[in-house]
Amino acid sequence: MRGRRAALFGLCLAALAPAVHAQQPPAAPVSSVVTLDQERLLKETKFGAALAQAFDADTQALVTENRRIDADLEAEERDLTEKRKTLPPAEFRVLADAFDKKANELRDAQEAKSRELTRRRDSDRTWFFQNIAPILGDYMVERGAVAILDKSAVVVSLGTIDITDGAIQRIDEKLGDGSTLPAPTTQP
Repeated sequence: MRGRRAALFGLCLAALAPAVHAQQPPAAPVSSVVTLDQERLLKETKFGAALAQAFDADTQALVTENRRIDADLEAEERDLTEKRKTLPPAEFRVLADAFDKKANELRDAQEAKSRELTRRRDSDRTWFFQNIAPILGDYMVERGAVAILDKSAVVVSLGTIDITDGAIQRIDEKLGDGSTLPAPTTQP
C-alpha cells in the first residue's frame, strides 16, 4: 500500500510540474544582437554630460557676446541717425557705408564662430563614441552578442536586449568625465 501511495504521489507531482514551471518567470533570453540608446549615452554618462556642459557654456558665451555686439551696433546706429541731421549728405554717406561694412563684418565673424562651435560639438561627439567603442565592444562580447544596434533603429524588441543602463555604468566607471583622456585631434 505504501508503494502505491508513493507512486500515486509521484504521478501527482509529475502532473503538477509543468504548471509550477510555467509560473516561474522566464530567464532573460541570450541574444546575438543588443540595443542601446546613443542619445542617452551622451546625456547620462559623466563624459557625455561634461562635453554637453562645455558646449552649453561656449554657446552661452557666444549668445552673450552677440547681445553685446547688437547693443553696441544699435547705439552706434542711433548716433549715426542723429548725425545725419547735421552732416552734409556726402560726409554722412561715408559714415553710413563704414557702419554697414562694420556691421556686416561683425555678423560674418559671429556666424563663423557659431559654425565653429557646431563643428566642435560634432567633433566632440565623434571623439566620445571613439573612446567608448572599446567599452561597448567588451560589454557586447560579455553579453554573448555579435552586434549592437541603436535602439531607435529597432521596430520591436524585448527590453532585455537593451544594454544602455549597463553601458552608462561601465563608461562612467572606466572614463569618468573624460578629463583624463588625451585631447581629440582636430581635423582640418
